[in-house]
Parts: sequence; C-alpha cells; structure tokens
Amino acid sequence: MTGKVEALWTKRAHRGPMDPVDEVTLVEGKGIDGDANFGRSKRQVTVIEKEVFDRIVADLPDVEPSMRRANVMVSGIRLQNTRGHVLSLGDVKIRLWGETRPCERMDAQVDGLTAALDPEWAGGAFGVVLNDGQIRVGDEVSIEGPA
Repeated sequence: MTGKVEALWTKRAHRGPMDPVDEVTLVEGKGIDGDANFGRSKRQVTVIEKEVFDRIVADLPDVEPSMRRANVMVSGIRLQNTRGHVLSLGDVKIRLWGETRPCERMDAQVDGLTAALDPEWAGGAFGVVLNDGQIRVGDEVSIEGPA
C-alpha cells in the first residue's frame, strides 16, 4: 500500500497554533525539529488520513484538517490498527505506537468533531522517529507490518 504526504504542520508551543509548512526535518528519537513535541518519548509525530477528513467534512463542513492538531496528513494509507507498524514518509521511518485519541479541544473548534474522530482510529496515529531526514509535501508514503 502506497500513498503520499498531503500536508505538514508544526506546533510552536503546547496548545499553540498549527503552522502549515512544506517540509520538516526529523531527528531520530526526538521528533520534528522546532515542534513543541520535540523530545517526547513516544508521541513525537502525529499522522492523520486525508480520506477520513474528506468524510468528516461531508458532515461537518466547517472542519479543517489542521484542527486535528496533527503533524502529517497522508493519503492512500490506512492507519487503523497499525500499532507497531513502520510508516515510511519519503526516506524517514516512523514506528507507530498507537491511536491518537480525540480530546475536548476538538469540540472547542467545531461541535461534533470529537465524536467524528472517535471511531476506528479516525483521529490518526502517533509514533517515534527511527532515522534522521526531511519529509516534504508530495513525498511517497508506505507502511510495513510489525516485525
């Protein structure tokens, strides 16, 4: 299964705004250089699916993908039940550790967004960076099962 990087965001500060960017630098074991989550143990990078947001927008037209507060949006890749899988974003590999659960901050943006993100990993996945590198919007994405 292959897909592509559709969008990238970084967060300046915890609870701060999400800034759209065209490329990011990732550091092994640390995360996205310059992101507020840099250095966290397992939640260094968060990933969402474009196809999920296309469905959510059909019911909640005021929703923007950046409202999910994720770092990477991919298309063509299914994230549901991918704990332990390795996601390749261009040349960078991310070990996915689990589901990113929606929080109360979602409904503060658009009423109903928390419920829309709740089922079947719709809120995406999070993981750790396995190697240094850069990813850019348009890079190829693939996923491999756990070893």
